[in-house]
Amino acid sequence: MAVFRPFKAIRPLPEFASKVAALPYDVMNSKEAAETVKGNPYSFLHVDKAEIDLPEGTDLYSEQVYLKAKENLDKLVSENICAQDGKAGFYIYRQIMNGRSQTGLAGCVSIDDYINNIIKKHELTRADKEADRINHVDYCDANTGPIFLTYRPQSEVSAMLADWCASHNPEYDFVTDDGIANTVWVIDSDEVNAKISAIFANVDYLYIADGHHRAASAVKVGLKRREQYPDYDGSEEFNYFLAVLFDCEELEIMDYNRVIKDLGGNTEDEFIEKISKKFTVEAVGKDAYRPENAHTFGMLLGGKWYKLTAKEGTFNSADPVESLDVSILQNNLISPILGIDDPRTDKRIDFVGGIRGLGELERRANEDMCLAFSMYPTTLKELMDIADAGQIMPPKSTWFEPKLLSGLFIHKLK
Repeated sequence: MAVFRPFKAIRPLPEFASKVAALPYDVMNSKEAAETVKGNPYSFLHVDKAEIDLPEGTDLYSEQVYLKAKENLDKLVSENICAQDGKAGFYIYRQIMNGRSQTGLAGCVSIDDYINNIIKKHELTRADKEADRINHVDYCDANTGPIFLTYRPQSEVSAMLADWCASHNPEYDFVTDDGIANTVWVIDSDEVNAKISAIFANVDYLYIADGHHRAASAVKVGLKRREQYPDYDGSEEFNYFLAVLFDCEELEIMDYNRVIKDLGGNTEDEFIEKISKKFTVEAVGKDAYRPENAHTFGMLLGGKWYKLTAKEGTFNSADPVESLDVSILQNNLISPILGIDDPRTDKRIDFVGGIRGLGELERRANEDMCLAFSMYPTTLKELMDIADAGQIMPPKSTWFEPKLLSGLFIHKLK
């Protein structure tokens, strides 16, 4: 049963919320972050990507960067840009993008639930990425970015959130430059907070939607603190990490598309002949094709779009991983025909999040690539079924939008 508990967030004063809030550290590089913060000394990117405040060329993983992150976080508090709440609570976090709303609850989940697979994963993590965030959490002594979790519908929780939002004024309410509305309510009722925790105590599993590296890193810092404080009793903040939980029916996964550098030594005709053994290939013209059903794919080759449909027997429909569209394309085309066996590391393949649109696929295919595939989005059901089966999704299977902003809730480890 899941542990979900309120906490005393360090968070921006209302007048600074829109200036502090920033996109997650991993959606932009250092140069983009430096450009983003121009004229805004309060941006949380000064904490999450502290290298932007150090001399150009500084090693991104040097101790200097993590010390600077801690200094910048402490400065937000000392200069009264952020302050810690006096009592523990949950925080309702609503985002609206293109008219679609998702409403979640910010609170803390247990590192033991992660270890014991109450919090289920669907992705492998990389040691180098973990090491970076472990250092960041350790030096800052805080979880600075929330983990994006989901759960199967709980009607009582949905009703409680709707009632609170309808009867209370929001603490924050602002629209970011990309047009996404962000609204936060503070739940300051001990009774309501206790009821929320009690409901989640009867929820069997939580699922990581996004943030596997942040979650793994937060857990490893928590375990490190346990070694440092062997007399811990389990109530200490380092036994928990920051998350925002969303009902799975609130969320939408976008397509995660592929672009390829070359045809693996094939001519266009040879390539189409080879893929025709596993896919029905239909020419659809010059207009971008977005798949309308699972097991269909758009393909851009030589300035023309095609519709590919996986043939019968191409995959095992009883296997939740093998029947994913990303697996079907990888196992029947990208690996055997193009020779790209490890899409995590092969430089001949790149990935384009659906938020960028199919126009980005066309641009890339014309500029630095020669082949593009548009995908039908993975579903939340597929994600949870795979996590329940203890299996791992192929890389770049899901793209969630909107991204949870960092800086609105900070969880101190002590």
